Amino acid sequence: MSSVDRVARTRAEILDSAWDLISVRGAEVSLAEIAKAAGISRQSVYDHFGSRGGLILGLVRRADERLDIKARFDEAFETVNPAKRLEASIEVWIRFVEEIYPVASDLIRLRSTDADASAAWEDRMSELRDWLLILTGSLERDGALQADWSAKEAADYLWASFSVQSWGLLTRDCSWSEERALEVLKRTIRQALLRPAVA
Repeated sequence: MSSVDRVARTRAEILDSAWDLISVRGAEVSLAEIAKAAGISRQSVYDHFGSRGGLILGLVRRADERLDIKARFDEAFETVNPAKRLEASIEVWIRFVEEIYPVASDLIRLRSTDADASAAWEDRMSELRDWLLILTGSLERDGALQADWSAKEAADYLWASFSVQSWGLLTRDCSWSEERALEVLKRTIRQALLRPAVA
């Protein structure tokens, strides 16, 4: 194994160990605990990520890679029928949220007190907004959006509707099943954004 491969493998092991710990114990686990779980020194974590912020950013990017979110969105965007394209995209995101919720909810909780957690979350949400603008731009080109929506505003609305916090309120606080939350989000977003003939 080359040194590059070894570095990549160690980084992945650190991130996977961090993910497992945070999923169980929350995002406030220490770098020392993560290093111990990965079987390396705390200094090695710093060598690979530079700071706690670098680790957190690497962690959320690793989630994207592990769950292949970009490829899943790309596949949904290729759906020809505009209503089905929108629904497929909603399903991609909500299934992703179901997987990342334990880590994402803690990162969100820490945003007001932890600049690193805030920067990591903003980095990922910025990319999500870019992906949603691609989706709503395609809906606009197909003449599927209601007349009072621009692609930009529709993307903003989708981004807010996709909030991890909203999903948590429905499924945790209100005790909705994950399937019920998904179906309601699909229906209400479709009705809000698409022309009746399309929806």
